[in-house]
Amino acid sequence: MENERYIHLIDSELANLPDFVNQYRIGTNLSLTTTYQYLTEFRRFFDWLRISSLSQAADNNHVSPTDLEQLKRNDIMLYIDSIKHNSNEHKNSVSPTTINRSINALRSLYKFLTIKSDNVNGHSYFDQNVMLKIDSMNTNQTLSYRAHAIKAHMLIGEEKFKLLDFIDTTYISKINKQAIYSFEKNKERDLALIALMLGTGIRVSEAANVNMKDINLSDKYLDITRKGGQKDTVPIADWTIDYLKNYANHRSSTYHPDKTQTAFFITEYHGKINRIASNSIERLVSKYSAAYGRKLTPHKLRHTVASEIYSNTKDQVVVAQQLGQKGTSATSLYTHVDPDKQRAALNDNSNQRQNK
Repeated sequence: MENERYIHLIDSELANLPDFVNQYRIGTNLSLTTTYQYLTEFRRFFDWLRISSLSQAADNNHVSPTDLEQLKRNDIMLYIDSIKHNSNEHKNSVSPTTINRSINALRSLYKFLTIKSDNVNGHSYFDQNVMLKIDSMNTNQTLSYRAHAIKAHMLIGEEKFKLLDFIDTTYISKINKQAIYSFEKNKERDLALIALMLGTGIRVSEAANVNMKDINLSDKYLDITRKGGQKDTVPIADWTIDYLKNYANHRSSTYHPDKTQTAFFITEYHGKINRIASNSIERLVSKYSAAYGRKLTPHKLRHTVASEIYSNTKDQVVVAQQLGQKGTSATSLYTHVDPDKQRAALNDNSNQRQNK
C-alpha cells in the first residue's frame, strides 16, 4: 500500500535525524507525503550545516537545537543561495517552487521548536525564530501568466467527456496486442478513477485511499480524508455516477476481492488484490492523456474542477470547500484562468468606440 511505502521511507529518514525531528513529526499534523518531503529537506539542511561548519556534529543524528538557534538570517540566505545554484539531476537550475518547499519545511520546523515543542523542562527549545525573517522566492510569474499556462493543461467543458470517450472507444486502437488484455480488464476502473477526479477535484492520494464505505452513490457524496488527516465530505458531479456504478459491478465480477478488501479502487498483481497506489494513478492519467494528445497529471484534473466551479459560481469559498482548502488564498488563480474573457472585455470597449 502507498501509506506503508511512505511510512517505511519516513522511518528510514528519521533513523538518521536527531530526536527533536521525530518529536516534530509526532507533534505536527502533516500528511505522510508532506512529512517525507520535509524530512528530506531537513536532511539536506543538516548536511549543509555540517559542511559549512555551522554545526560541529559528527553526523545528522547529533545536530542539536542549539545549532539551529544560533543561526542568523545571513546563514539561511547562504543556504538558500547554495540550493539556488546547485543544478538538479537533469542539469537544470532549481526552480523557485523547489526552493520555497525548502523554506516552508524550515519554517515549519522552526515554528515547532520555538512555539509548539516541549523540551525536558516543559518549554520550547528556544525563542528566536530566524525563519520569520526569510521571504519566499518570487516566481516572477503573474496570475495571468500562470493561468494561461495552466489553461493549456485543463479539460474545460466538453473536453473532459471527449477524453473519457476516447479511453472508452478509441484508446484500444492505439496500443499493441500485448497491452489489450490488461487495458480491457482495467478500463472500467480507470474510467471511474478519472471521472471521479474530474467530478470532485480530489487529490490523487485521496482517490487512492477511497474505501467502499466512503462512496454514497444514491446521495452522490464522497467521504474522504484530506491532507493532515482531516475528514471531509464532498458532492460528486451527477455525470460521474454511471462510471462509478459500472466500475462497482466490474470490481466484483472481474477482480473477485474478498470481503476484507476495503479499497474501492483495486489492482491485481500476480494473483494478489491490492489498493491501487497513487503513482499508478499518475501513470495511467499520463498514459491516457498523452495518447489523447493532451498530456496531463492528476493535479491538472484538479485545476480543471476548480476552474469550472469558479466559472459557474464566481465564488472562491465554494472552490475552496470543494478542494478541501482551508482558505481562499490558493484559489485566486482560478479567477484568472479564462483570458478569453479578458479579450472579450477589451473588444467590448473597442466596439463601444466604433459605435460612437
